[in-house]
Amino acid sequence: MTNGTTTGAGHDAAAMGTQSTIAVKHLWKVFGPAEDKVIGTPDAELSREELRAKTDSMIAIRDVSFDVNAGEVFVVMGLSGSGKSTLVRCMTRLIEPTHGEVLLDGEDIRKADAKRLRELRRHRFSMVFQHFGLLPHRRVLDNVAYPLEIRGESKVVRYARARAMIDLVGLQGHADNYPDELSGGMQQRVGLARALAVDPEVMFFDEPFSALDPLIRRDMQNEVLRLHHEVGKTMVFITHDLAEALKLGDHIVIMREGKVIQAGRPEELVGAPADDYVADFVRDVPKAHVLTLRWIMRDATPADDLEGPSFPADTVIRTAVHVASATDKPIRVIEDDRVVGVVDRAQILGAIAGAPGEDES
Repeated sequence: MTNGTTTGAGHDAAAMGTQSTIAVKHLWKVFGPAEDKVIGTPDAELSREELRAKTDSMIAIRDVSFDVNAGEVFVVMGLSGSGKSTLVRCMTRLIEPTHGEVLLDGEDIRKADAKRLRELRRHRFSMVFQHFGLLPHRRVLDNVAYPLEIRGESKVVRYARARAMIDLVGLQGHADNYPDELSGGMQQRVGLARALAVDPEVMFFDEPFSALDPLIRRDMQNEVLRLHHEVGKTMVFITHDLAEALKLGDHIVIMREGKVIQAGRPEELVGAPADDYVADFVRDVPKAHVLTLRWIMRDATPADDLEGPSFPADTVIRTAVHVASATDKPIRVIEDDRVVGVVDRAQILGAIAGAPGEDES
């Protein structure tokens, strides 16, 4: 990934030989009277405080670039004021970006006129917000069917699809309830069903579970993972919670003051934080719960007995601990049907115990 900021291992679809579903390129959002005058000038390098004092303007998104690959959960994480929610709104043009490109399968969403943008929102992508936005005077069935109604689908078609989505998110028996008869978690399931009803290519989630109780939030995270496994949608998920990001994300970017500070797989952020800011975020994360065998493996040597057990390279370390404890042979690490390295029992147990050097690549 390239973004003009400090990053960890990149997430560039072209470099990986894959086709990105979304490509964000040099995206900026400036609020205030100097919106069209800042980019490309020395003022763009000022801190937020300095720019506000000089121009009464603020840079919310600063030269952000990344790729989202088809079928992955891509998480944008940051604290309040980091720009993460502004970013997702710029990606869907709920807020107009100041500069840059947002490509959906190669089509620049920024160049879409009002009619084309409506088509994209009705057919290609959908959003799930923290505030459910349900229509209180309509039943669950009608709330889920609403985007299909807007799209002009017949009542028979939209109700059939809505009932299928209600069942998919685990709300069987609640189609005729009204939103105020449901718990917060159930209401968010209605939001999920409504977003899925249009069969979007991409789903955007803007901190959808922040207002939920911890246990309900965990259940909803599991629900997103289940739905992702079942329907395979590309998902862009915004959160301020590191645990949520690590649980859900195939790739994660960490933002601060409108910039991407680091980007990569969860194991890359935890194992090799780009700076002190990211290191502080991940300091208390049990590394063996996030790092994979790929992270700690070494090259095989002629002395290694390669008749031992094997695991895929993306196996999380703690998953292999029971097998490692039961054998003296090195564990073979497999990728694309070939051995790419080995891991000794001592390495795995050391990582579980938090031994020095466990975060070394």
